[in-house]
Amino acid sequence: MARSKKDAQRFTEVRNAKAGRDYLVEDRFEAGIALKGTEVKAIRDGRAQINDAFGRLKKGELWLVNAHIDEYRFGTYSNHEPKRTRKLLLRKPELRKIDQALNQGGRSLIPLRMYFKEALVKVEVGICTGKKLYDKRDDLKNKIVQRELDRAIKARR
Repeated sequence: MARSKKDAQRFTEVRNAKAGRDYLVEDRFEAGIALKGTEVKAIRDGRAQINDAFGRLKKGELWLVNAHIDEYRFGTYSNHEPKRTRKLLLRKPELRKIDQALNQGGRSLIPLRMYFKEALVKVEVGICTGKKLYDKRDDLKNKIVQRELDRAIKARR
């Protein structure tokens, strides 16, 4: 039996709301993530949060730290721990590139969004540099100016 469109659209993605505001994203990578079954089911319900998460390299492997995936409400004794450290799956050349970028200093690895690609959960991570206060103010001013321009164009129509 085929799934209805409503079921297919119940979960689209989990976004990191703070990433665009607090960081300049220099490079992006799509990584797989090692999850347990109850974690996948909780993510399908949209019960995940990656706002405070970050990536860390340990012994040549990439780990997602501080990502919160709620316990699956129908899970039993095999339910997962909500804030456990999860392994990100990338190819060796990508890991080397990330390692070089993080060793330069002033950069961090931030998850930008978590989404399903067919049946697999993927995490888009970015090598980011923190914005200064004046950068944030400039972005806010530009956003206000753009909003006013859009309103003026809409009013002329």
